[in-house]
Amino acid sequence: MTLKLGIPAGSLQEATFELFQKSGYKISVEKRSYIPRIDDEEIECLLIRAQEMARYVANGTLDAGLTGHDWIVETQSDVLEVAELRFSKVSRKPVRWVLCVPESSPIQTVQDLEGKRIATEGVGLTKQFLAKHGVNAEVEFSWGATEVKPPKLVDAIVEVTETGSSLRANNLRIVAEVLQSTTRFIANHESYKDAWKRAKIDDIVLMLRATMAAEGKVGLMMNVRKSQLPAILDLLPALKNPTISHLSDENWLAVSTIIEESMVRKLIPQLKTVGACGIVEYPISKIID
Repeated sequence: MTLKLGIPAGSLQEATFELFQKSGYKISVEKRSYIPRIDDEEIECLLIRAQEMARYVANGTLDAGLTGHDWIVETQSDVLEVAELRFSKVSRKPVRWVLCVPESSPIQTVQDLEGKRIATEGVGLTKQFLAKHGVNAEVEFSWGATEVKPPKLVDAIVEVTETGSSLRANNLRIVAEVLQSTTRFIANHESYKDAWKRAKIDDIVLMLRATMAAEGKVGLMMNVRKSQLPAILDLLPALKNPTISHLSDENWLAVSTIIEESMVRKLIPQLKTVGACGIVEYPISKIID
């Protein structure tokens, strides 16, 4: 049995490889090759543009794959969204498709685009957005460099952004948000009905989610006297509750917890002050609820 898995080529490729690597899958690809190697003989990978991924999963060419929610909407593909995975090439925040015009443009609202020309790579999602607002406009596909087209070539653009820096650099103003999008792990409906493939997909998703849940977190272990435990617990955040275990000396306890890594430099001195000792910080690679 083999699971045919689509890996997004392009902007998401390196972030996806990194996530799989941290999740325990060794995955690599040679230059000019579209068939990544993975150290799981039950998975067959193929590099596919995120824009096309949902179509190939929907028609069964691929059993599963990773792509943005925006491209599922754009292609109107009938796929099963197994999981939302909040990662992108820059951050863990959703990317935004935004309707933009030049700073000097008189256009202030979506309705002002009636009869105007809009350039975008997301023609389908733009037309859906305009239809919801009852606006008729000419929407043309953009092959790239979309930010430089208004006002000479088009009146407005719909473009994807994470930080907004490119829009600002081209003196563009956001009129409206068209769509927010995050990465999704998608599956073909028939493939997911197959017990073996479903189990394989669920296992992969479990490991990817566990890796993402652990990002930015570390573990802390320490020894405390029983009498000092209340003061220690007042300081400690945790995913649920700190784990407390008894030591051979009945007057002492071992306490362990998981915290945001950014809190360590502030928290450890506080713990030391209220009596914690033998404090150990250790890395967390996966968290599974």
